[in-house]
Amino acid sequence: MLSSPALERASSYAVRGPLPTSTHYFALVGDSEVVEKLRALVRIPTVSHTDESLIDPAPFEEFRRVLAEAFPLLHERLALHQVRDHSLLFRWEGSGEADPVVLMAHIDVVPIEESAPGQHPPFGAEIHDGAIWGRGTLDDKGSLVGICAAVERLLEQGFVPTRDVWLSFGAREEVSGADAAAAVEELRSRGVAPWFVLDEGGAVAHEAFPGVTSPLGVVGVSEKGTTTIELRAEGRGGHSSTPERGGPTARIARAVVRLEKRPFAPSLPEPTLELFTRIAPHAPLALRPLFANARRLQPLVKRALVLAGPEPAALVRTTMAVTMLSGSPAHNVIASSATAAVNLRILVGDTVASATEHVRKAIADDSIQLDLVDVNEPSPVSPTDDPAFELITSTITELFADAVPTPYVVMAATDSRYFTAICPRVYRFTPFRMTKAQRESIHSHDEHIGVEDFLHGVRWYTRLIERLPA
Repeated sequence: MLSSPALERASSYAVRGPLPTSTHYFALVGDSEVVEKLRALVRIPTVSHTDESLIDPAPFEEFRRVLAEAFPLLHERLALHQVRDHSLLFRWEGSGEADPVVLMAHIDVVPIEESAPGQHPPFGAEIHDGAIWGRGTLDDKGSLVGICAAVERLLEQGFVPTRDVWLSFGAREEVSGADAAAAVEELRSRGVAPWFVLDEGGAVAHEAFPGVTSPLGVVGVSEKGTTTIELRAEGRGGHSSTPERGGPTARIARAVVRLEKRPFAPSLPEPTLELFTRIAPHAPLALRPLFANARRLQPLVKRALVLAGPEPAALVRTTMAVTMLSGSPAHNVIASSATAAVNLRILVGDTVASATEHVRKAIADDSIQLDLVDVNEPSPVSPTDDPAFELITSTITELFADAVPTPYVVMAATDSRYFTAICPRVYRFTPFRMTKAQRESIHSHDEHIGVEDFLHGVRWYTRLIERLPA
């Protein structure tokens, strides 16, 4: 039962709409109480930073306290193994000896951009138009609370899973921190070899593909590699009143323009081809033959996707985005050094080495230095002709009858990529309906989740656990 002091701590983070102050509030198990638990945890600003010295540990400690009091049975009956400072790893002991499963989510959120034109406070967790608005509702506290609520309800019913269920909740996912790798090592040291791992990534995506009106239950079977290359140009610098041609900023600007003009060639990995096969019956009549014969008509499919917009285009190519630029520290000083950070999302089939070489050839300037800031290859492709994948997709069909379950390649990076070291079946699916606008709100302003969509996701996690075979 969540105490009054804990309630006051949780609501102290609220911008508006503090939680009720009943000492029995979180002891209830109804849907409305589960919603309030999510709101309480969204209010806590568990922001992670690449520079760990900037991380405030207090919200993470508060998150753990509120989580424990919101889900008392989970904390009482599951064994907790704390990983590093704030990440959590729970073991729910099952009745059988079959290989365990791992359900994942993460605690941390990205920093707030103060100038973002949001309608609602990012940590307010306000309810408007049937939705909860706040940073982390979709990425990824909604999943974390959904998993915990499912486990709590099953524990209340005396349910015992057929095999061990591990819950891995990372606290440095948004900065590619070491917590997930540490959780993997903890499991490896205990001899845990999961049957499958399930993390965020896919969703029940509405408006996911041009012309396809049915939502797609996209399950990530791989994810793009994430690599950042820093471009650096050096020069003498000096006073802005006497500029020379070809200085560091000019060369960096030219390199950025050249990258824009030299995108990666499109490619169709096997999961994407399978996606088209599955959505073909739901596509407009004119496109059905193209999608149904995607393997044979790959050049046409690639051309169509590149022209369809940034989201479809990202399915078929390694992408480059210049995300950070730096130059002179003053408006009247010519920069002696200028840099540009190029973030690459590397498609299955490409490698960090091949992507780096593409960048080098595209900028065509030996005076610019290329430095790899971080290196992550694309994840191995998990099987789709497999009972674990079938369990996930059939549970999607059971709970989301209108959705078309399909594999795909996740374009973002998740903590689950580290788990491929101990498990060949790593899948990414978040059981929430998401519109295109909601997907665009992730890492942006006005992130929100529908109340009923969240509750339906809780039911999905519940059914998945109930359906685990012995």
